[in-house]
Amino acid sequence: MSMHPEEDFDEEELELYEHFKFVIDKGQTPIRIDKFLTGKIAFATRNKIQQAIDAGAIQVNGESIKGSYKVKPLDDIRVLMGKPPRDTEVVPEDIPLDFVYEDQYLLVVNKPAGMVVHPAHGNWSGTLVNGLVHHFQHLPEMKGNEGRPGLVHRIDKDTSGLLVIAKAEEVMTHLAKQFFHHTIERTYLALVWGEPEEDSGTITGHVGRSAKNRKVMDVYPDGSQGKHAVTHWKVLQRLRYVSLIQCNLETGRTHQIRAHMKFLGHPLFNDAMYGGDKIRKGTQFSKYKTFVQNAFELLPRQALHAKSLGFIHPVTNEKLYFEAPLPDDFQSALAKWENYVNFE
Repeated sequence: MSMHPEEDFDEEELELYEHFKFVIDKGQTPIRIDKFLTGKIAFATRNKIQQAIDAGAIQVNGESIKGSYKVKPLDDIRVLMGKPPRDTEVVPEDIPLDFVYEDQYLLVVNKPAGMVVHPAHGNWSGTLVNGLVHHFQHLPEMKGNEGRPGLVHRIDKDTSGLLVIAKAEEVMTHLAKQFFHHTIERTYLALVWGEPEEDSGTITGHVGRSAKNRKVMDVYPDGSQGKHAVTHWKVLQRLRYVSLIQCNLETGRTHQIRAHMKFLGHPLFNDAMYGGDKIRKGTQFSKYKTFVQNAFELLPRQALHAKSLGFIHPVTNEKLYFEAPLPDDFQSALAKWENYVNFE
């Protein structure tokens, strides 16, 4: 089972990273590259090597090659992957964490904006996971996600809100199945630019990496790329220039809400990655520009908050439901817009 149930990746992870480098000897006789690498990389099969070549993840002398390529003397071969090479040991750190719920099997934490969920390239310390391993010993790890103990899902660094953490392997497996079958209830609040024409709707469109910028996710409504993604939304408050909306995820792809709302024409307020850090609705008067800039400073991140989380307890079968109030920065920016519209 693939574990990608939430807006999974921190932005840094949407790059390609060098895992292996080989500079070929002068006396090397020509040999197919898949055969050469299979003999050099532990646990690599020719099929996996071919898949990597087809995906452009293996480069020779700085360029992608075909599977039939034959290695020559002095070739510079690089093997790239979507995750950085790293030691999977997580260093415990005494980081204050906001635990909303805890029992012997699991816990629910309210993550602040600005905190990375797990160690990765560029953020090896100060993450939620560093704090978790300080508080709890022997948290389980899902296969393929070593170095991320306790995690069943993730949210972006600059998204605030609720995450469930597993304390035991069987609990992690049970929760992962709930995410996989889309039975976890998740509600997000987002402040978006503009006012949608309808009061509610559903966005269905595959989400995958942009061909132009690997850090950004694009929507592919024809399903030609990416993964199936469904977001249900409804307007909670219309403020002429921006709207407060509720989003419920049916699937949980990387940056799903951020990409889907941009696709709808209403990017999240101050979401720099998806164009929301510019004035998308309103006048060009300097007074308005100053107001918007002040609102950006109050909320220096994308306006997205994981407000609620509901799931079945893997051991007791009890239905659990938790809510986290809007954090101060989001609340302040929203109040600023309310005052602006009411006294305009």
